[in-house]
Amino acid sequence: MLTSVRSLLAATVLAGSTLAATPALADETDPPSDFTVTGNAAIVTDYRFRGLSLSGGDFAVQGSINVNHSSGLYVGTWASSLEQDALDIYGSTEVDIYAGWTGKVSSALTADVGLLYYVYPSGSFGDGNVFEPYASLTAAIGPATAKFGLNYAWKQDSLGGDDNLYLYSDWSLAIPSTPVTVTAHAGYTDGALSPKRLTLAGTGGGWDYSLSASATLYKGLSIGVAYIGVDGNSIDSFSNDAVVGTLKYSF
Repeated sequence: MLTSVRSLLAATVLAGSTLAATPALADETDPPSDFTVTGNAAIVTDYRFRGLSLSGGDFAVQGSINVNHSSGLYVGTWASSLEQDALDIYGSTEVDIYAGWTGKVSSALTADVGLLYYVYPSGSFGDGNVFEPYASLTAAIGPATAKFGLNYAWKQDSLGGDDNLYLYSDWSLAIPSTPVTVTAHAGYTDGALSPKRLTLAGTGGGWDYSLSASATLYKGLSIGVAYIGVDGNSIDSFSNDAVVGTLKYSF
């Protein structure tokens, strides 16, 4: 939520019992700050990452905070609770740290580039942390937006010495005169994190997809529901198709 700092200066000086107070009144608006802080807190019925559940099909608590500069530079962090995995590689918490730049490259086209670092602070076996650069372009088409992006993780020990490429597209439509936005998503993963590899269905790449709707209830409070599917073997509470609900407060 973008805010400007507003200050009201008022001084009343009392000098002895015989001196009248002379108020110095000023109502000045400071120029907008170059920095803004945004964030959110959410409860989801299932934490799905690229189609796969990382919370064992259970509820997860999530939240983020970002510091944004007027130049388009930003830095932030996002976190979620996880299911405690059997090998305890990831533990019970994921913390994503990121930094990047976003800005318009034309009147209707916005770019976003940066670096993500996935951290698992409560993991106690091996190294699950992953670096992943990302880039995307978002186009405004009337009340709709179309986003195309890619994330690429180079070869890292935490990926078994392999790399991973994720390509995706999101199409969103804000329904006029309503608080509702609908979004269609499709993504393709090739490499260490392919859903076919992770569900032992093969060694090639795989798709994830979703159709969702969200609505603002009051100011920053919103609800959402999504139908999510993914390639590979269907495993309960991991890679089976799911309907996921979200309750979120953004500021």
